Amino acid sequence: MTAAVQGRCDARFERVRRVFERSFETGELGAAVAITLDGEPVVDLWGGWADAARTRPWQRDTIVNVYSTTKGVTAICAHRLVEAGKLDLDAPVARYWPEFAQAGKERIPVRWLLSHQAGLPAVRKPLPQDALYDWPVLCEALAAETPWWEPGTKHGYHALTYGHLVGEVFRRVEGRSVGRYLQGELARPLGLDFAIGLPASEHARCAEMIPAPAAAGGGAQDVLEQLSKHPSEMVRLAFDNPRGRRGHVNGAAWRSAEIPAANGHGDARSLARLYGALACGGEQGGVHVLSREAIARATSEQAFGKDAVIGFPMRWGLGFMLRHDMMPLGPNQATFGHAGAGGSIAFADPVARIGFAYLMNQMQGGTTGDPRGFRLIGAFYGALAG
Repeated sequence: MTAAVQGRCDARFERVRRVFERSFETGELGAAVAITLDGEPVVDLWGGWADAARTRPWQRDTIVNVYSTTKGVTAICAHRLVEAGKLDLDAPVARYWPEFAQAGKERIPVRWLLSHQAGLPAVRKPLPQDALYDWPVLCEALAAETPWWEPGTKHGYHALTYGHLVGEVFRRVEGRSVGRYLQGELARPLGLDFAIGLPASEHARCAEMIPAPAAAGGGAQDVLEQLSKHPSEMVRLAFDNPRGRRGHVNGAAWRSAEIPAANGHGDARSLARLYGALACGGEQGGVHVLSREAIARATSEQAFGKDAVIGFPMRWGLGFMLRHDMMPLGPNQATFGHAGAGGSIAFADPVARIGFAYLMNQMQGGTTGDPRGFRLIGAFYGALAG
């Protein structure tokens, strides 16, 4: 039984609808895809089910956890402080967060937090179960931590720590948390249904996140689960400290907390609108997001090569994944955005002036997008090319 695909799609991009509809015949549970072109919505589709039991159809107002796709939104907030002259990317983190200067970290610049070069993907000491929901506890642990490699010499994905590292600098500079700032300065002005720290009143609209299925041979297909059992202490702790946090993403504590690396909740329409603004010079409907200069700075390449944590090549700007062969965000090299564990992905293409977002609740075995989103991207660009 499949809940029908709903929404609108310009006739020019009908192949996107067809690809989206076919995905529900091959394992998709619930999902949404939204695309803007020149700042205008041209695709806004949703379908399937919001729960594993298939009792709640995915509605127009269904929202979902986007995991690390959250990181791009956090980066946008940080770059607004840079643009305003409040945050210096080349200043040491300790200028804004003095406690961070412990354990040889006094010279680490802010830019290395955004580009995953700080050497802090994990905390060595065991963290209490609720550490992800206790901002001071995790920030104190990171301030005391010794880098796992010489900062600046390589990059490694800060899967969870990114949000607290960038978020604590943000809080010290701005006074508000990333989540509170996002609501006041971007979500409300732009009409975005997206939050980092979701009010309890909105939890009922959330789709249930479903773990990746087991591989055909019976072993775990979920890459996050595999990484949490990795023989490298650094990699294992990056994905499993605090222990046993997996499976909590459908609970009230996860949804309500502010975890700026991983627990943004929203819809595809909002992310496409936000990235569509960046694709069109940084404004949408008279609302300023970032200047062209700020966008160019945020998307300048900082690191490219094998990632020290997840093991495959990544190309990083300042908080954004940049297009490369293993991150095929369309054909244009200037494309930037972020993907999340299980399959979600959102990006801006400033060459073609496109904002794109695909969100889902049935996770697949990957940390940075998966074929479902990439097929939709390919279908859209194919239609765009005629």
